Amino acid sequence: MIRISLIIPTHNRADDLIRALESVAVQTLAADEWECVVIDNASTDDTPRRFEEFRTAHPTLHLRRVYEPQAGVSYARNRGFREAVGELLASIDDDERVNPDFLKAYLHFFDTHPHAIVAGGRIIAEYPAGRPDWLSKFTEMPIANPMHFGDTVRPFPRGRVPGGGNMAFRRREALRYKGFDVTLGRVGRELIGGEENDLFERMLKGGETIWYVPDAVMWHIIPQRKLSQEYFRRLCRNVGISQQLRARIHHRLATALFRELLKWVATLLLCCTMSPRKSSKLLVMRYEISRGLLRKL
Repeated sequence: MIRISLIIPTHNRADDLIRALESVAVQTLAADEWECVVIDNASTDDTPRRFEEFRTAHPTLHLRRVYEPQAGVSYARNRGFREAVGELLASIDDDERVNPDFLKAYLHFFDTHPHAIVAGGRIIAEYPAGRPDWLSKFTEMPIANPMHFGDTVRPFPRGRVPGGGNMAFRRREALRYKGFDVTLGRVGRELIGGEENDLFERMLKGGETIWYVPDAVMWHIIPQRKLSQEYFRRLCRNVGISQQLRARIHHRLATALFRELLKWVATLLLCCTMSPRKSSKLLVMRYEISRGLLRKL
């Protein structure tokens, strides 16, 4: 019986998708207990053909592709929630790989925590071309969002929530919270996000605890093109835009602006402790986030 469904949204990244599926195919959980649902989000490349070739090569696995014509990762994830067979859901992105015990770890967690409805796992940044020397743990956050909060199951630290590329839910409860807000989230190559933060915020307001499951490990693969100056600026600016959108939705724009002011104070203090290259990137990050947050105010 299928107990857990793994959802992978994808849009025009067939090569990345196949690499992700290669890590999925070696899961240690018995094949009759899980499925993988790829949500083809209006792809125009050879994703259908490449997926079918992969599925044919792995006949013992429950792999299927569902086409979602409405572009946007929130539409794709919500479609995955509706299409899934399992009582439990896990979700990753197509530019990642997971450890062989990924699904087993989430299944064990929910079996041993019957009142838990939402969880997230460990995220490790992977840089195939090497980790740039200007990167600090602060500027790495918008790029890779690494997470490691110890080696035991625990609630997420205050102020932190799972990354969108490594999260799991009880299906019925996730649908009760109405899934992802389709006015948020990336569409094609646009970089506006925040859809997962919005869902987790609603869950926290609903009294839920978000749990950290360290044995569900995901490697977020960061290609060289995502380390360019132009991409970094655009990414950080869209982080700010996403923060403004979520602040408006939850009626806390003034609070968001005040917090950004405090972050500027912290940023200036941190710059005094860092190398010039790292501090200059940190200033760029803060400037672009503020620029996005203040857009059209």
